Amino acid sequence: MELILREYNLKLKHTFTISRESIDFQPSLIVELKSDGFSGFGEATSNPYYKTTVPMMMIHLEKIRTLIEATKNETPEEFWAMIHPYLQHDMFALCALDMAYNDLYARKKGKKLYELWDYSIDKNPLTDYTIGIASIEKMVAKMKELPWPIYKIKLGTKEDLAIVAALRKHTNAVFRIDANCGWTVEETINNAIELKKLGVEFLEQPLKADNWEGHKEVFKHSVLPIIADESCIIEEDVAKCQYHFHGVNVKLVKCGGLTPGRRMIEEAKKLGLKTMVGCMAESTVGISAIAHLLPQLDFVDMDGALLLAEDIATGITLDFGKITYSDRNGTGVTLI
Repeated sequence: MELILREYNLKLKHTFTISRESIDFQPSLIVELKSDGFSGFGEATSNPYYKTTVPMMMIHLEKIRTLIEATKNETPEEFWAMIHPYLQHDMFALCALDMAYNDLYARKKGKKLYELWDYSIDKNPLTDYTIGIASIEKMVAKMKELPWPIYKIKLGTKEDLAIVAALRKHTNAVFRIDANCGWTVEETINNAIELKKLGVEFLEQPLKADNWEGHKEVFKHSVLPIIADESCIIEEDVAKCQYHFHGVNVKLVKCGGLTPGRRMIEEAKKLGLKTMVGCMAESTVGISAIAHLLPQLDFVDMDGALLLAEDIATGITLDFGKITYSDRNGTGVTLI
């Protein structure tokens, strides 16, 4: 098996702002695994909050190139278990590698990933589209630029309720709110009351990740469901979220790929938690992988490729929230 690493700097259509940062470009690593005439692709983007960079991921993968390239017919689960000890300090790199291996494995089997996993795609949820923090005028303009059935609105400003009220005047779409750790307990409980009146479906990660007492208080008193993101990183975190959150947002780059991501979703379901998968401004490479998890999800945020000025791959397509799979096997991805 041959390992190929490609570094990209994805340009965004608009400056993307959340409560803690703004970006115009998203560095991304694409991993390709080649074997027996087939190629599998995976992706992980850099993220300062999690202290990960593309050069760092490439260094960590290069260190185990020999081990990776010696792999022959292991299942994705066996491959992940073999590689995890070497990359447990860099889940982002592990994600890109695991994603590529799952893709390659399914292509060799002549199946799409969801077929390999025996998932039915009959009731796939629609994806939301994210509106980053900006002036109210710019946020309204972004929303009008792409009519969509569900919007995920980034908040964490001094005029959060005014923003949502202004956006509501221009659409009947479902709203989801992501404060990215930007609120206090009191703000969350009070904001939830007003936001529910404005047609908000749920709140995502309103408090800082480690404020477990605060999460418990919000869980008890919020009139809207609360979904964990920064508080739910790896598999062990799912159980901790029970009785603190109503659901979990699994990010593949944070947990180490599709293989552990599927286990996290299964565990969340057993605990009665709502399931969601989110993206990290990936191209269609990473987004196409997420799409194969849809049958197991209540919610999904997989609009990363829509936020880009120019994509680097083809795969799944999105139309007014609905996902259409590629005719190709695996994740269905081809680099442009």
